[in-house]
Amino acid sequence: MITVRGLTKHYGKRVAVDDLTFDVAPGRVTGFVGPNGAGKSTTMRMMVGLTRSDRGEVSYRGVTYEDLRTPARIVGAVLDARCMHPGRTARQHLRATAVLSGITTNRVPAVLAEVGLETAADQRAGGFSLGMRQRLALAGALLGEPTVLLLDEPSNGLDPDGIRWLRNHLSGFASQGGTVLVSSHLISELALFADDLVVIGAGKLIAAESVAAITAANETKVVVASPQLAELRLLLEARGLPAEPTDGRLLVRDTSAAVVSQLAFDHGIRLTELTEATRSLEDSLLEMTRASAEFASS
Repeated sequence: MITVRGLTKHYGKRVAVDDLTFDVAPGRVTGFVGPNGAGKSTTMRMMVGLTRSDRGEVSYRGVTYEDLRTPARIVGAVLDARCMHPGRTARQHLRATAVLSGITTNRVPAVLAEVGLETAADQRAGGFSLGMRQRLALAGALLGEPTVLLLDEPSNGLDPDGIRWLRNHLSGFASQGGTVLVSSHLISELALFADDLVVIGAGKLIAAESVAAITAANETKVVVASPQLAELRLLLEARGLPAEPTDGRLLVRDTSAAVVSQLAFDHGIRLTELTEATRSLEDSLLEMTRASAEFASS
């Protein structure tokens, strides 16, 4: 488990991270989300000692990053996909990373295969696309066979096939007991594989809950049309389901299409339209962070 307690960082008078506290559980993928300028990247840099916090602490099963004897064997981090010398080949980059991290270079062929870069192993990183750099950076994070992955926007530059590969890889890593914290602006993509979410805004914690808990709070609406609209409305309201007339239809909240359909069928009411809509996870997160967004659209 990753434990973050009271993490705080100021840059002059600006508070980048404000008394942030949350946990990241093993065996699960945790999404780290918030608007631009929320403090996500600063937080992740503090989690691996690249930025010094003003106060607070991050620990990995009770041990701070600075006190880990072999950090690369516990934490694999990708915080910048450009963190490689453009003149080195992928193989050379990984060999150098392994030596610096105290890891045997025998792992290099395995991680190249794991991220799908075997055929590009001897190409210079300077000629790589952003997606290939993302894969190479992840290979470097996997060299030490860590139990924790910290990834900042790892899907940037990946094509649809690469995004699916990343999603499956992180889900598989977590299913084997690994701990994953991944930031992303692609909320719809994150919703496909994240188990939990840590939501921040203006450096402060807004929510730390499971995806299921956040989506369960979303309101469901049913839009229904019928030649017998007035009769249907009376039946719905008699069952405690207020129906609001809208453009020749009824808008029914906090119910399901199945309930409305069954009620209509039981009373011989013909339906010409029946649509159920639930607010997306993206809409929920936008609403949660709107007040703290540095740049918000109208």
